[in-house]
Amino acid sequence: MHKITQAIQIRTGIFNTYHQWLLAVAATLFLCSHVQAGDAAITGVEITPAGDGAFRISVTLRHDDTGWDHYANRWDVLDEAGNLLGSRELLHPHVNEQPFTRSLRVEIPDSVKVVTIVAADSVHGDNKETVKAEVPRE
Repeated sequence: MHKITQAIQIRTGIFNTYHQWLLAVAATLFLCSHVQAGDAAITGVEITPAGDGAFRISVTLRHDDTGWDHYANRWDVLDEAGNLLGSRELLHPHVNEQPFTRSLRVEIPDSVKVVTIVAADSVHGDNKETVKAEVPRE
């Protein structure tokens, strides 16, 4: 009987070790799927006058979109004081389109010489790394 009890304890120990290993692997895969995409990175900004104090701002983003659960979902245009001048919502993931460029028409006051572009994603929110761009005046 003692040998049977030992065998059961060994099998239970192996099961518990295997079970813990499986849980650790599953947790790691789950966490990796949510952090692997990282922050949305701005790789390019182009500002062109559109007339009457408005400008066309084109922003190129790179983000390892994984689908609806984690994707680049917005970029903002701020003045020197941090006031929001415009925001471009990105309404769907761009899993197979990286990097990608989207544009927005923004009215920028004459007093603003430089704008700041801030990208965001659906998990991390605003990226701490921003890009400053000079506003071209004619």
